Amino acid sequence: MSESDPLKTLLRELLLAAGMIGLLVLALYAHTGSMPPLVVVESSSMIHDTNGEVGSIDAGDLVLVHDQDFDTIVTFAEATEPGNPHFGYAQHGLGGDVIIYKKNGEAGTPIIHRAIMEVVPHDITSPNRNATIDASNSEHCPEGGTYDSESLDENGTVGVCVLTWDVPGTDVRDVEKVTVHFDGVQAGFYDCDRMVHANVESYLVVWEWEPQHAGILTLGDNNNCSVDQGSQAVNGSSGVHSASGTVGPIRSSWLIGVGGGEIPWLGTVKLMVSGEGTPGTTYVPVSSFFILFSLIAGVLIIPMLLEPLARRLMTGAPEFEQSLTEHKKKLPEEE
Repeated sequence: MSESDPLKTLLRELLLAAGMIGLLVLALYAHTGSMPPLVVVESSSMIHDTNGEVGSIDAGDLVLVHDQDFDTIVTFAEATEPGNPHFGYAQHGLGGDVIIYKKNGEAGTPIIHRAIMEVVPHDITSPNRNATIDASNSEHCPEGGTYDSESLDENGTVGVCVLTWDVPGTDVRDVEKVTVHFDGVQAGFYDCDRMVHANVESYLVVWEWEPQHAGILTLGDNNNCSVDQGSQAVNGSSGVHSASGTVGPIRSSWLIGVGGGEIPWLGTVKLMVSGEGTPGTTYVPVSSFFILFSLIAGVLIIPMLLEPLARRLMTGAPEFEQSLTEHKKKLPEEE
């Protein structure tokens, strides 16, 4: 099989391509600490502009997934509180981190939404340690409070009864029911971008919420203040649902990672070949298709345009002429 054998050439190029892809994946893993290091955005819940916008998260974008400790997540409340160490911190067009999580810790398509605020236990008591896992809240906490199966007590034992809550980044402390007005006074201003009418404010209001357990309240930037945790947290919210019901406050065990850098448009290719049961390219902005196809065309056409120029530069170089002369001198010897 000669050096110019098409099969050998194809095999060599396939191995080269596979090697380059492997190196890229390993480099992304080294950078993010997550595998897979990228997720494809399928919905429009995080868009800021219906025509697409670099810097915010559109359907069809690839987003890096950073393996990050739960305790290091910055919420919108913390990022918009003057004097807070994280004041001014923003990711993907708004204050706070964007997180990727499993709905109620279950299998299925993960959600990528913004961390708005965290509810943290303030006063706790020990639960009834003899209660079974599926026992009612009153059986776990006969003296009152909300049973949290993952928070730790003073001795480091898993499981507590939460009597009152704190919300970092706000002035809400030691409350049984959580009420936070994101009106720019009690907390940073969060614009719901919706029509205002009776009992509906222009800004986000968490109203007399009794959290199921400690964790983070989340919201898609394009969801008009319909939080993932549903109407128990914010009036009128439809919530995000899994097999076990509406998503609760996001726990550390549900966290997949924190959204990092954005690679726009390229994830549209995956959405094009998605099977049934997925939204496909329904929510991909039209501009993303135009830019994606322009990039593909550029990758194909630019080398074709550059090849004649490169050949002309090479043949015009003195070294090229010298190599031809030396090659001709060697020909009789080889015969």
